[in-house]
Amino acid sequence: MDREIALRPVDEHNRAQVLALRVEKSQQNFIETTARCLQEAAELALWRPLAVCAGETVVGFCMYGLWEKEGPGGRLWMDRLLIDQRYQGRGYGRAALRAVLRRMADEYPRHRHIYLSLYQDNTAATALYQSLGFVFTGERDHKGEFLMRIDRAKVLAL
Repeated sequence: MDREIALRPVDEHNRAQVLALRVEKSQQNFIETTARCLQEAAELALWRPLAVCAGETVVGFCMYGLWEKEGPGGRLWMDRLLIDQRYQGRGYGRAALRAVLRRMADEYPRHRHIYLSLYQDNTAATALYQSLGFVFTGERDHKGEFLMRIDRAKVLAL
């Protein structure tokens, strides 16, 4: 059963909570800090940074966007997802992933696939993504991360 969460734009009301999010030490090499993510979103308007909220508490962060320069029509990326170390293991990651995928499918109805990339040794994230229908594409990004994708039809069935 998914946790009740809401995805909210990062703004002056939740920015400090978003910037305070931290992952477990063993996960720090898998994802950029929220400060770096927000900087990237400020530099590239394609990114949509969102706070993952349980009630009024920010429990995580996600970011997605359409990278128009990749392939015909561009590639839709679920670029970042993290749950603060204090809230991990409680179902927030699965709930946030489902919510952001649905949001992306609604916002970009013409795109057949949603992509993400991850390091091979990020086994917890791999298991989560595969459990919802992501599959490896056989590609790697410029940092050596493995690409996964999910079909829009699977997202709509979540």
